Amino acid sequence: MQKAPLTRTHTHQFDEGNPLAQKRILFATILTAVMMLLEVIGGWIYNSMALLADGWHMSSHMLALGLAYFAYRSARHYAQDSRFSFGTWKIEILAGYSSAILLMVVALFMAFQSIERLFNPVDIHYNQAIPIAILGLVINLICAWLLYDDHHHENEHTHIHHDLNQKAAFMHVVADAVTSIFAIIALCAAKYLDWSFLDAVLGIVGSILIAKWAMGLIKETGKTLLDAEMNHPVVEEIREVIAEFPKAEITDLHVWKVGKGKFACILSLVTDSDLNADQVREALSIHDEIVHISVEINAL
Repeated sequence: MQKAPLTRTHTHQFDEGNPLAQKRILFATILTAVMMLLEVIGGWIYNSMALLADGWHMSSHMLALGLAYFAYRSARHYAQDSRFSFGTWKIEILAGYSSAILLMVVALFMAFQSIERLFNPVDIHYNQAIPIAILGLVINLICAWLLYDDHHHENEHTHIHHDLNQKAAFMHVVADAVTSIFAIIALCAAKYLDWSFLDAVLGIVGSILIAKWAMGLIKETGKTLLDAEMNHPVVEEIREVIAEFPKAEITDLHVWKVGKGKFACILSLVTDSDLNADQVREALSIHDEIVHISVEINAL
């Protein structure tokens, strides 16, 4: 049995973090917190379910943005902590998963409140509620601009790779922008067309949309947390490389993410040739996204 040699300078910290996103998320969190308070108070005072729902929805985004910020800080703080076998990047993914759970809870709360308001309508102070909803939309668009990730990359061996923590935060503010638009539509329709029912109806529609996005985020981050990457194209790329060694056969293969678009793999082979671990590592090195390779070779 042969194993790839270890070096004294070997590191398991594979992700460099995202300092720019960290700063932008902090600013977006502060803006969102201020707007959330205005919308919740305004919706409560002026009896707008759409505005109140948007405010509570924005509170989930404030918490999600705060989680994203502290995830970046924690990942950098513990970067050299030896307890983390493959770095601290998944702290960021855990934050995204947690914010998705919170978003789902808020969606259920919105749906419940909207259904109740549909059967028990109340008077709404449109002249006060509409400007607050418009201001909320403006804040959301500013936050979305701040958090838009235009620094993803791709090459001939990889797909586009996003910062999942930043993407989760971006999805939150985009979802909030959509519900702000719903609130504005509902309030204007009720004021000018006397469609007061639309306030609650769009609250329900918004909750369904939010739940759908939350579920998508749960699946994406959960997949990374549970190392469910064996259907990723990089796995087939590894198999194709090993197939170039005609006398070698894969007996065990594990692949998982250790950073944005970066993977580690543990590979066990059997062969009746003089193939060694260094040759396998060199062959796999054509795939830049594979940043950590453990090779075990057993003779037939």
